[in-house]
Amino acid sequence: MDIKEEAKDSRLHNEQKLPLLRDAAMPETEEKTLIQRAISQTFASTAHLANLLPTGTVLAFQLLSPIFTNQGNCDQVGRLMTAGLIALCGLSCFLLSFTDSFRDSKGNVCYGFATFRGMWVIDGSTTISPELAAKYRLRFIDFMHAFMSILVFAAVALFDQSVVSCFSPTPSVKTQEILNALPVGIGVMCSMLFVVFPTKRHGIGFPLSTN
Repeated sequence: MDIKEEAKDSRLHNEQKLPLLRDAAMPETEEKTLIQRAISQTFASTAHLANLLPTGTVLAFQLLSPIFTNQGNCDQVGRLMTAGLIALCGLSCFLLSFTDSFRDSKGNVCYGFATFRGMWVIDGSTTISPELAAKYRLRFIDFMHAFMSILVFAAVALFDQSVVSCFSPTPSVKTQEILNALPVGIGVMCSMLFVVFPTKRHGIGFPLSTN
């Protein structure tokens, strides 16, 4: 009888401990959930901003940045290479904002640069009438879009943790707050401006024109 009573008391004692063990594990689970939400929000924000940029430029940056930064553990040479990559991709976003596309008489898609006089076809494979070329001439809003593209790309680069770790391995608390808030602010501002002033260009790396 004593053995049975001891076994029963031991079982009750263990059952009383189980809820305490589950409660102790809850903060860790909640912390993991918050981290997962933050990571998911970061990827979602990056994907949303990337839609405003040329596809090829964003893809090249996402493929090369982990290599150039060595997953965030880069030396002086890696920093120079990463800075060069960011500069080239930013310049690409700026220049490609002035490109546009149209279809010739055979239905082929042709690309060109918008100028103050009209459209300059890149490969010279076809000619375009002066009346049609005038519709593609540069406007002030094109420079606005080009400048916003650079800002959006800067936000995408700041969302890349390997790039941030490369240039600032151990940021201070204030620096970390700026790095967390700045790309979000840039993304929100530029997204609103792109909605208010949408681009009518269908250049290289952007969806094709239906015309």
